Amino acid sequence: MLLALVTGAGAGVGSIVFRWCIQQFTRLFSGHQDYAADPGSAHPHLSWLGPFFVVLAPVVGGLLYGPLVQRFAREARGHGVPEVMLAVAQRGGRISPKVAVVKTLASALTIGSGGSVGREGPIVQVGSALGATLGRLGRAGEGRMRLLVACGAAGGIAATFNAPLAGVFFAMELILMTFSAEAFGAAVLSSVTASVIGRAAFGDVAFLDLPPFHVDHLDQYGFFALLGVLAGAVGVGFSRVLYLIEDACDWAWRGPEWLRPAAGGLILGLLLLALPEMYGVGYPVLENATEGEYAIGFLLVLLVGKILATSVTIGIGGSGGVFAPSLFMGAMLGAAYGSVLHHLVPGTAGAAGAYALVGMGAVFAGASRAPITAVVILFELTGQYSIILPMMLAIALATATGRLLSRDTVYTLKLRRRGIDLEGPARGARLGGQPVGEVMEPLPEPLSTRTTLSEAADVLGLSGQGALPVLDPTGRYAGVVTSRDVAEALAEAPDGAPATVSDLARRTPALKPDEPLATALHLLSDSVEGGMPVLDADEGVPVGWLSHRSALRALHAPQQPLASRSALV
Repeated sequence: MLLALVTGAGAGVGSIVFRWCIQQFTRLFSGHQDYAADPGSAHPHLSWLGPFFVVLAPVVGGLLYGPLVQRFAREARGHGVPEVMLAVAQRGGRISPKVAVVKTLASALTIGSGGSVGREGPIVQVGSALGATLGRLGRAGEGRMRLLVACGAAGGIAATFNAPLAGVFFAMELILMTFSAEAFGAAVLSSVTASVIGRAAFGDVAFLDLPPFHVDHLDQYGFFALLGVLAGAVGVGFSRVLYLIEDACDWAWRGPEWLRPAAGGLILGLLLLALPEMYGVGYPVLENATEGEYAIGFLLVLLVGKILATSVTIGIGGSGGVFAPSLFMGAMLGAAYGSVLHHLVPGTAGAAGAYALVGMGAVFAGASRAPITAVVILFELTGQYSIILPMMLAIALATATGRLLSRDTVYTLKLRRRGIDLEGPARGARLGGQPVGEVMEPLPEPLSTRTTLSEAADVLGLSGQGALPVLDPTGRYAGVVTSRDVAEALAEAPDGAPATVSDLARRTPALKPDEPLATALHLLSDSVEGGMPVLDADEGVPVGWLSHRSALRALHAPQQPLASRSALV
């Protein structure tokens, strides 16, 4: 808890430094506090260039951050969150402390010089690096190290966006990818600490200043549902375009990597010249869209422009997040969609700004498949609770659409393209690559759904197993019952305890003999501790048993086929 608190404090201070750096570099390169608020204007100190200075700004910025990243921390390139997810999943939470410094400078230079990326990816990586460093200094175990990394991510999000709840759920849903009371408590402590520091520096106001929106007609829920489906498709499309352009940049560039951001900066500069609203994060443009200041055609141009500008920024080697661009795309999509509805059904559609707000969360959910984070962070960023129901509806449908269209999220796709599966074994790991069928034990004596709790207690006590499979009278798999469940049920009042184990049986995820052991171990950790049955792929009947003990045996001796081991038994 103490380390979580210190991590949150460090992330809060880091967010202040990071935002200050962005402001200073933006003023240096553009002459404005936020160039997107006054697009197309000249640099005050380079007025003779007019708006053409935006062609040179990304080039100069690339000359500064390109060598910095290449020389000191190559993992600081890109949008940051996938690297943190990988560190937590397969590297025991280990992140080099120099990443915090390099990521801060590189991302601030990228955004300040016109890079069309966000702040959340960098601050997550910065906060996570601080947490990992503190864990290393405190000699924390691997589990604690992962938790401190997540605490750093939570604190960074909380302080940067004044969103303490969103920071917690971002860390739990995307970084740890699991929920537990201990992790939640530590993340909350870190997030609250960082938020207090952030509010002291930035004030206690909603991050985005938007007018209030309301749902005025029940028919609007149908419109919001369709928007959720469209937004999910846009989120997946953005992910695909992002890595398609990155592949094109990899293919086209043959020079030294440190020079790539400067050379590619010329392409980005030309894009900014054509569409200066893409300069930097672009929150002023987003707010204008929600207030109905743009025509439908221009909103669609801004949507496509943001997809291209963000993809080019990342593709040339820039450093920055994809969360803010997702919000931007969602606002443009939603505002355009709402404007079309306003023309088609003016008496029913309602304000276009409400669709822009919902679209922001829905596109992020479609790209990241983090619906809880999307709902909470949109509420905290905007302070708009009045449309929470359509927001939840659209985000749920966007998440489902994204899952239907793509196996990966915008974060995991980057890792999978490098041959890394977060649910699979790490490269070079001694355990995890084996098929479950080579590791599983013979199925222990099962319980019947008609077995009483007292009988189950006797069998479990003598079996040496923490859990046993349960079969129905026809021999079909009915679930797993654990010693803990039986003991807790027997401790209840007699009239409150179930009569048989059928009421306690848990339907665990189906394990198949041919799936990788690493994937099975993730499922085992998230379901029951004692073990899980392995089901025949065709019949769905138990053919073996997997536990952590049987998995460890794979380290010491080649496993015999199950039939041979059963014969020996």
